[in-house]
Amino acid sequence: MTNESVNTETIEELKISTIDPNAPAKERKEFPGWLYGILFVVFDAIGVAALQIGVSQSATRVKLSNNMWLTGWGFVTKMFTNLNFVAVLNLILWGVLYVILLMLINRFWIATPIFLAVTFIIAVIEHFKVSIRYEAILPSDLNFLKADAGNLMSFMPAGAQWTILLAVVIFVAFVFLNHRDGRHGKLFRGDDKQSRSLNAIVRLLLIIVPGTFFTLYSMQVSTVGSWAKTFSSAMGDMPSMWDSVYDAQRNGPMVAFTRQLNPKVMVKPDDYSEETMKEVAARYEKEAKKINASRTENMTDSTVIYVLSESFSDPSRVPGLKVNKDSMPNIRSIKENTTSGLMLSSGYGGGTANLEYMGLTGLSMSNFDSSLTSPYQQLVPSEHWTPTINQLWGASKNSIGLHPYESSMYSRATNYKKFGFSHFYTLTGPDVISHQDKIDDSPYVSDEATYESTIEEVKKTDGNQFLQVITMQNHMPYHDWYKNNDFKAESTTDTPLEDDEKESIETYQKGAALTDEATADFLDKLDAIDKPITVVFYGDHLPGIYSSASEDDNNSLALHLTDYFIWSNKASSSQGNEIDNADYSSPNFFVAQAAEHMNAKVSPYLAFLTQMHEKISAMEPPVVNNIQGWDRIPEGQNIYLDADGNPMAESDFDAETQQLLADYQLIQYDITTGKNYLKDTDFMDLP
Repeated sequence: MTNESVNTETIEELKISTIDPNAPAKERKEFPGWLYGILFVVFDAIGVAALQIGVSQSATRVKLSNNMWLTGWGFVTKMFTNLNFVAVLNLILWGVLYVILLMLINRFWIATPIFLAVTFIIAVIEHFKVSIRYEAILPSDLNFLKADAGNLMSFMPAGAQWTILLAVVIFVAFVFLNHRDGRHGKLFRGDDKQSRSLNAIVRLLLIIVPGTFFTLYSMQVSTVGSWAKTFSSAMGDMPSMWDSVYDAQRNGPMVAFTRQLNPKVMVKPDDYSEETMKEVAARYEKEAKKINASRTENMTDSTVIYVLSESFSDPSRVPGLKVNKDSMPNIRSIKENTTSGLMLSSGYGGGTANLEYMGLTGLSMSNFDSSLTSPYQQLVPSEHWTPTINQLWGASKNSIGLHPYESSMYSRATNYKKFGFSHFYTLTGPDVISHQDKIDDSPYVSDEATYESTIEEVKKTDGNQFLQVITMQNHMPYHDWYKNNDFKAESTTDTPLEDDEKESIETYQKGAALTDEATADFLDKLDAIDKPITVVFYGDHLPGIYSSASEDDNNSLALHLTDYFIWSNKASSSQGNEIDNADYSSPNFFVAQAAEHMNAKVSPYLAFLTQMHEKISAMEPPVVNNIQGWDRIPEGQNIYLDADGNPMAESDFDAETQQLLADYQLIQYDITTGKNYLKDTDFMDLP
């Protein structure tokens, strides 16, 4: 045998010894690069679809004005029907994360199953969280990293392991594809040093560039005027902050989630420091002592009930509208004999939680950046200190909330717990409101039933409490719900009311009349209780049904004024009191006005609000006449009203008013996004 034949045989033997009998090298073809590109788009779409399915179950408990056609399959088809490309925006955002993962691992058949497994797990968590709480995943849920009560895995009930098992099966399938692919899914290859270096640079760039885009987008998308906000809006993002599930359904979970990651709360005041805040605290401690020298009562020796009456206002004040009879004769009479007036609202047809937030905290939306549209979603969940007026009553058992609707709306269930409420009674629990009666064909619990539930809570204890009551009876839409409705409305202008507008107004009028009767009865029952009780009653905004009146910008102020009163029962020494400067107010001043009405001593904080209200009767951010959206007006000055309800210009403020406004911004910044220097002082403490 020649040397040549020996070498040939040896080489052949070596070849045979290295062949995989199941997949010969010559038969195992490499998948082409373009196929990876196509599969990338497919798997990105599968990921976005899975997330969308996770939140797109039918809203069986929340039935306001949700258009599921725009949230289900319509999430895709509205690209063609409405030129709304928010689905594409979700594909971009989720795809960016997919690209980063691919570049980190550089193995398509390994990175992709990891990407899909994470996606499916998140979708399952979304599904169960929506099922259990009717709430989408929020940035505050990321507390699971600290293994606290916010752990997202708490939404994985028994049986969810099968979904995880499916993810494992998918992973195994991708391992097989990796085996069949001659290049094993390797996206960047190179045997020589130069190629490896170039590939490393390209991969690094494909991590840095998409990562920078995603980070900057997430950091700025909530800031009015930013490129990210403009881009998101142009793609079709239409925030629906009142309902996190509807928001995720309508705009996609990724868009809804990133929008809440980094809201711009306030601009830091130039002189903000610990020393400055101590000076502020001392200034109003001195003012509190001056006020308390002439006051004899303690506010917490009474039960105080805040009643936020949904959409309650006087239809007869709407410009260009004539009504056939009064919808609120009882409340009109009540207002004549106690502290009362008109409240300046930042909302029209919506924005309830913002008015509620101002009433509970004494803070004003006018101090926030225009990017902060909903403190309940964008601010409160991440706050370290959340002082609210109910906390003045001490132990949480003394703070009760009642709202005859879905507990997760505006994230109230979570926020009320943080505010220190021991119970929040709603339709969905865990504390279920006791009375749930409705009137005729109305889909909402009546005010009469809500008041009955409130009376029961007041009677449960001889002690004093703070109760927050949010009614639902007069929530829009309004569709001829009530039998024997003899309320009529007509236009006083040259343009008659459209049929839909007329029906809505007349239905609303009847609802307002029912609220009027129920409220009078409620106060009569409180009068019969032998302990001091004070009620702060206010409508949060006008209903968004006056389309004719809202077309005229000159009607703006009239469409943002609702009715309010502060009333005390017979057992209270303050029954019948009427304080000065009550004709106009805004909800941030209610607690200071209630203290004055009750002749009650104040904390330095309430002393500040009292002094602020003396200079500015009402304050709100710029307002518009269309139904409340979730984009605030970045231009224009805040709305300030004097004691006669006339608008005031900041340029005309005297030095004292300017100082008070500057102090207000310092106080609000410190509480909401600053270092909470006031927390270590007596600023919030009653004497």
